[in-house]
Amino acid sequence: MNVDVALDVRLTRRMSFGMRAYATRLVEYLPRVAPDLTVAPLHGGANLGFDEQILMPLRIARMRPRLTHYTTIFAPLLAPRPYIMMIHDLIHVIYPELHGPGVALYYATVARPLAQRARFLVMGDERTVDQCERYLGVPRERCRVTPLGYDPARAAETAVERAARPYFLYSGNLRPHKNVATLLAAWSSLPPEIEVDLYLTGTGEHPAHFARFERGKRKLVELGTVSEERLWQLYRGALAYVHPALAEGFGLPMLEAMAAGTPVIAARECVSSVVRDDAALFDARDTEALRALLADAAQGSPAWRERTARGKERVRPYTWERFAMSTAEVYREVLEGSR
Repeated sequence: MNVDVALDVRLTRRMSFGMRAYATRLVEYLPRVAPDLTVAPLHGGANLGFDEQILMPLRIARMRPRLTHYTTIFAPLLAPRPYIMMIHDLIHVIYPELHGPGVALYYATVARPLAQRARFLVMGDERTVDQCERYLGVPRERCRVTPLGYDPARAAETAVERAARPYFLYSGNLRPHKNVATLLAAWSSLPPEIEVDLYLTGTGEHPAHFARFERGKRKLVELGTVSEERLWQLYRGALAYVHPALAEGFGLPMLEAMAAGTPVIAARECVSSVVRDDAALFDARDTEALRALLADAAQGSPAWRERTARGKERVRPYTWERFAMSTAEVYREVLEGSR
């Protein structure tokens, strides 16, 4: 079989929820939106090991695809060309102090050379284009933006979370760059008459570390890992979705929450261009500004309802189908240029 694109769809322990969604949605939607392209998925094998660095390039060489798409920065150092690579984010090089020395070494010796040899880099937002130029030495003309998407059926059909009290929601891991501490400080310092709980999904820090932030009747609800269906229920039931991260590549929960009809409060440093205009923004380290936005959202003023309606309408086109179509256009650009 002649293969147009070999697609790396390995789901490894190093991949975040957003990275996994990226790979699985491509496999799901590409046959629907690009029937003219023959896409062969590449499964199996962990990152940074023998399978990835030796066996994978041998498999690709035998397959002889016209193009390979690596869906993360974890790829064979001697990757057969041509290939494109997805850069989800560059948080590890922007905030090296939050990560170990091994991460910096990987970017310097593997990720950067791979990025520079790629035909194109793809990313979810324009902000990452600037970062690729600065940190990876890849010029803008070799970057292509393919915004991630959401499932319209989930947005339209999911039930609403049943909760004892109103709540704010954060979804994602609890690592330092997510800046959840600022959210906890802002929420816990709300006036006592604002009885709104805070729901956190994700892992990365033991919930016992958070207990000191509870105040009065307000409760901190640590949910851990939740299913996709439950997450959409949580979006739809929340007073607001809050994302305080220091940086993001795209920030899929912000798009999903807005599509679910929930107002989004986000640190301006992490919000993508897709949701920026209709999100309530604050500086990531500004606890007081975030507290003011939380208090305002709890009051449910008409301005918040208007913001929610605008946001839902703005993100309506950004579906997974649109994402797959934009990715297929990048494939065609490479394939037509190689003829």
